[in-house]
Amino acid sequence: MASILHIETATDVCSVAVAESGQLLAFKEEQFRHHNDHSKNLTLFIGECMRKAGKTLKDLNAVAVSRGPGSYSSLRVGTSVAKGICYAFDLPLIAVDTLQSLAFASQKAMPTPGALYVPMIDARRMEVYCRVFDENNSALTEAESLVLTEGVFASYFEEGKTMVFSGNGATKAQQVIAHPRAQFAPLPASAKHLVALAFHKFEDQAFENLALFAPFYLKPPNITTPRKRAL
Repeated sequence: MASILHIETATDVCSVAVAESGQLLAFKEEQFRHHNDHSKNLTLFIGECMRKAGKTLKDLNAVAVSRGPGSYSSLRVGTSVAKGICYAFDLPLIAVDTLQSLAFASQKAMPTPGALYVPMIDARRMEVYCRVFDENNSALTEAESLVLTEGVFASYFEEGKTMVFSGNGATKAQQVIAHPRAQFAPLPASAKHLVALAFHKFEDQAFENLALFAPFYLKPPNITTPRKRAL
């Protein structure tokens, strides 16, 4: 029996799940207005989930973390906590692609033969991080930063493809993509979406190098220099 702690902090949702051999035991998540709230709540959520699952950190066999893309600061919080637990209890680290986990959840929630699944993460303004997957959860494109416009996925629709958009960036897409074969799944990034993919990686012993692992930010953080005040 493999007990795995799952941590999802790629977006404004702070989410934790505990599962045993792919079966969800405990789950806690909350959406926050400010991403720095993740650092205040993540360890509390972990403690609550471990208690609900009737386990301690010593009972874990691995820790899984959502690797991004997503918010720079939020991903750092999730990764730091995950690595800290792994170091403290000599556990392997599993990294799950955030977009792939969203696509996987969308495929389960809205199974459509031949459809393409496009998970989207809000990257501010009309920009999203996205990737296209087929109905078998195989990636057809690389993750990219995309500015949403009305005809951005026109070539897929012209081929007769149904496209299922999910994630917190799909709300933006719904504002500009008006097509009868466009569908929208109201699914946010969530730790419970990591469970099945993380368990498969555990079985395959697909672990990360704990010392070298870093989140997949896709884009560098938007850091600005404050203006100097006039004397």
